[in-house]
This record gives sequence, C-alpha cells and structure tokens, in this order.
Amino acid sequence: MEGGYFSEWLGRYRYYLRMRNYSPRTIQSYEQVVRHFAYYVWLRRTQDPRKLVLYWEDLSRARLDTPVEVKPVVISDYLTFIGSMKTYKPKTTHRIISTLSSFYRFLYAQGEITANPMPSIERPKIKDQELRYLKHSQVIRLIDSIEDPRDRLIVRTIYATGVRVSELCAINIEDIDFEDETIRVRGKGGKFRIVFMDPDTLAELSKFIGNRIEGPLFTGQMGHHISPRSVQHIFKKYAPQGITPHKIRHSYASELYRRSKNLRVVQENLGHTSIKTTEIYLHTDLEERKRVYQEYFPLTDTNHRPQPAEREKEEVHEPQPEANEQSS
Repeated sequence: MEGGYFSEWLGRYRYYLRMRNYSPRTIQSYEQVVRHFAYYVWLRRTQDPRKLVLYWEDLSRARLDTPVEVKPVVISDYLTFIGSMKTYKPKTTHRIISTLSSFYRFLYAQGEITANPMPSIERPKIKDQELRYLKHSQVIRLIDSIEDPRDRLIVRTIYATGVRVSELCAINIEDIDFEDETIRVRGKGGKFRIVFMDPDTLAELSKFIGNRIEGPLFTGQMGHHISPRSVQHIFKKYAPQGITPHKIRHSYASELYRRSKNLRVVQENLGHTSIKTTEIYLHTDLEERKRVYQEYFPLTDTNHRPQPAEREKEEVHEPQPEANEQSS
C-alpha cells in the first residue's frame, strides 16, 4: 500500500500522543475525530456525492485507505457537512478543529504533507466564554457550610492549591511537604509541578491524615484514590448550581491574579503550558476597574476638575507683565 494514507498515519499519530503522555481517554477522543474525518474524505473521493448522507449514516462501508493530504476547502466542507447532520455546540466544533490541527501539525512536522491546511480554518465564536466563578468570600462561605470533614477539606484543598480535580484525586500523602508547605502534583502529560498551600489548610490536612504516612490522601472505594466522579458529586451536593471543581480552580486563579498581578506565577501554579490558556481564567476586578476609571478618566477627575468659580477666574485674562517686570 502507498504511504501517506490515513490507515498508516492514524496509528503513528496514536503512538505520538501516547509518547507525549496523553491520557487514554484523550487519545481515544482524538483518534475518533481523525477517523471520522478520514471516512468523510474517503467517501468524498470514492462515492457518489449525492449519496454522501446515506453512506454517512452507515460508516461500516467507509475505509481509511485514502491520502491524508487535503486542501482547506475539504476541511471547511467537512465542518459544514457534519453541522448539517447534527447541531454542534461551538465548543464541540472547536474541539474537532483543535484535534485536526494537532493531527496536521504532526503530519507537517513529519514531512508527510506539503502544507498544513488548518491555519486558514476559522473557528466559531463562543458566546459567554467567561466562566462563572465565586469570589473569595463566597468560596469561604461554601467551605464553611460543608459539615462532612472530608468533603469540606476536598473543596478547601482545590481552592488552596488550584489543582485540577484529576490532580487532587491522585495526591498521595507522601507528596505533601509540611515543612515547605508544598504538594507535588502530577498534571497533564504526566508533568509534575509544585503547588503551595496555606498553613491553616495544611493543619487541617495533618489532622485529617492522622497516623497515616503514605497512600492516597483522599480515599474512595476499597481504599483506592477517590474518583473524579465522587468529587463532582460532592459539588452537586453542596455547591450552588453550576459551580464545579473547575470553577473553584478558576476562583483560585482569579483571586491570585487580582492580588498579585503576576500572570506568569498564576500560569505556573495552574500548570498551563500556554499563557493564553491562563488568560481565560482572569478577570479585572470590578472595584479595580472602578478605581482606575475614577482615577484616570478625565470626566471623573473631581480633584482637578475646575469648579464653577474657578472657571470664571480662568475666563478673566489678566494683563501679562512687561519683559522688564519679569526680570525684576
């Protein structure tokens, strides 16, 4: 079989993702997106275009033995086609485009294609992308309202460290350094980073751990690590509607940036590879916006704004002194 077919490169792409420590679930999702696109390309190149919808409803006939190199118009047509078959949310379309972008960047880096078709593909606008989050006082009230000690400590730990729910669930007791007030967490792609914790939360953790010296910090069934689903259930039980572990992580990022104005530190604490990802989490505090507006916008400058009496004085032009008077 000739090289350059989806049937050949899909397996290589899967291996590439695995070597970059992508989770099995992410790899499966990426592979499914690329596979469906490959089926579309094969059908488009080999079948009657008038029967494309019919074939698409039964992909058992579709194959992967078609070249991976495509023009941007093929990708645009594919997005239009799947959009006509099913209503996708903008975020879902974004995910599909991001996956195909990753695949074609990989192919281009391998020298398999002459041009990457993805840069010219426009992404749909996402309305209301700004995430809802809780202010510091609201998070504290949420934590104080939780009666169960373990559940309360789980929510507090997420807020104190900004960790992802998957990272929280994987924490072991031996990952905690009580002297340095840090926790070593394993993030996306298997990358480790150090997060910090305040003394009060550490004290609660120490009391919660008791005499244990190793093993999962928060346990679930059969003494194993607690599952992300269990943590999400805790939030459904206690938190306001729409507030998830991810939103508390968002609150952590927003509060830390609001007080420090150090975007780089927030990025590293969150474990983001790109600072653009971090910027999504940040908000300019309303009080800060008000202060800046009042301080710098000329119409609100009450301290230096001429009062009516002062304006009358300004309108009176007193005679200028002669040159000899100025020198005296």
